[in-house]
Amino acid sequence: MSLIRVCVLIGASLATVNAATSSPVVNLGYAQYQGALNTTTNVTTFMGIRYASPPTGTLRFQAPQAPATVSGVQIANVIAPTCLQGIGGDSPNQPFPIQKRASPASEDCLFLNVFLPGTLSPHAKLPVIVWIHGGGYATGSMIGADGTDLIQDGQGGVVVVAIQYRLGAFGFLAGAEVKKNGVLNAGLLDQQFALQWVQKHIASFGGDHNKVTIWGESAGAGSVLQHVVAHGGRTNPSLFQKAITSSTFLPFQYPFDGVVPEAIYSAVVNQTNCTSALDTFACVQAIDASILETANNNIAFSGFEGTFVFVPVVDGSFIVERPTQTFARGTVNGQVYHGVTNSFEGANFVSTKIPLTTLTAYVTKLFPAFGPTQVSQVVDTYSNIGLNGTFNQAVGIIGECIFICPTYFMLKAFPLSHKGEFAIPPARHGGDVPYYFPGVPGFNNTAFIKSFSQSFLAVAKFGDPNMTPDPENITPQWNAYALGDTEMVFNKTDAGLPDIHPSATDPALISRCK
Repeated sequence: MSLIRVCVLIGASLATVNAATSSPVVNLGYAQYQGALNTTTNVTTFMGIRYASPPTGTLRFQAPQAPATVSGVQIANVIAPTCLQGIGGDSPNQPFPIQKRASPASEDCLFLNVFLPGTLSPHAKLPVIVWIHGGGYATGSMIGADGTDLIQDGQGGVVVVAIQYRLGAFGFLAGAEVKKNGVLNAGLLDQQFALQWVQKHIASFGGDHNKVTIWGESAGAGSVLQHVVAHGGRTNPSLFQKAITSSTFLPFQYPFDGVVPEAIYSAVVNQTNCTSALDTFACVQAIDASILETANNNIAFSGFEGTFVFVPVVDGSFIVERPTQTFARGTVNGQVYHGVTNSFEGANFVSTKIPLTTLTAYVTKLFPAFGPTQVSQVVDTYSNIGLNGTFNQAVGIIGECIFICPTYFMLKAFPLSHKGEFAIPPARHGGDVPYYFPGVPGFNNTAFIKSFSQSFLAVAKFGDPNMTPDPENITPQWNAYALGDTEMVFNKTDAGLPDIHPSATDPALISRCK
């Protein structure tokens, strides 16, 4: 064989290897997906993998179903449609933060993205992070949840999965008719279906299904909470081992057939012109998605500002009781928990457009099920803790009730847990996100950013925020929460230097949470 012929063959073989390396294909049984290697970041990405059938037609308001088998190789390099978006409450009066709709959006939206370090290695058995986006169960998507950032924060060694789930009325319509004819908490069941997908398929991407961490922010963190208490904390088989929450979100969780969920169901029936139908559920299920989306937005917009209308309910099967009851028993799914809250979680959720009249009026609207005695207790408590002005007191009430206290309930329920507080001014809800996903951090200090972001990855990889991959990490020893109820505060000094230190939880805060 001539030397030229040998060189040609070698060149062709290398070209084949390089093509396979840069465009890996994964066979999931029901479909083959071709990803892409970014040679700059050394991260392979599979975008827009379908994990469930389109929840459309007769599958609207039903449990997610396995996707149909498709032939050929699907090119997984485009952004999948987001789920139909909603808005938050904006009314100063009704007891039920406006966000712009993402685009493109579709009712057919049950997709996920997978990110892995380097080239595809199906036998790597790497720890897995499943990211659940926030948005009040009304908005949001996996867009912006770039797993590349997390992989780089952890210096490799982890597979990241970002998922989408049905939102608003499409994912969280409740009521007795929904229970009888469909499923409650469909959006949570989508998430569970995605976690089951991870158990079945993540090994094909180099992940270990026995080393799964679920993590989310805001309603994504609230979703993590719901999976922690799912089936009374006894989900079998287990779908994850570790849970991380950034700003846990636990709005009022009513029984599925309670006064509020039934009123919301009636409003949906009315606004979709299904009132006269013999079967109102079948009517709402069959209407055009655009009509339901309009009703979804109108009803959500009428909610009390800072709250969200379509949220999880106690359904009696997936969520068998109020989460606080499950936490009180100490029965939870998972072995390790890491919870981080922001200092002023409630500031984004109290109206600045219409001045608050009295704290009593605010509390009465925020807690529609409270009687006069309970309202007075709340008002008295938050009028005497050093918060000046009705606005600041309202921020304290909604922030602690819906975001901060649920984190402490989780901390006490887990056998091993750690607590952090993000305090970089103004320390509002969502201010921590740019420190672990793409964005512009308010405190652009490299040592601080590494310290904060790597703690999450250390938990995902090793179950311990102290085991960060960077030997120059500046976070001091981070004790488990049970050892003295201490938490790690992430702040900065007046001189603009990182200020990361342990601090004991305020006993008065724990008393208010109780």
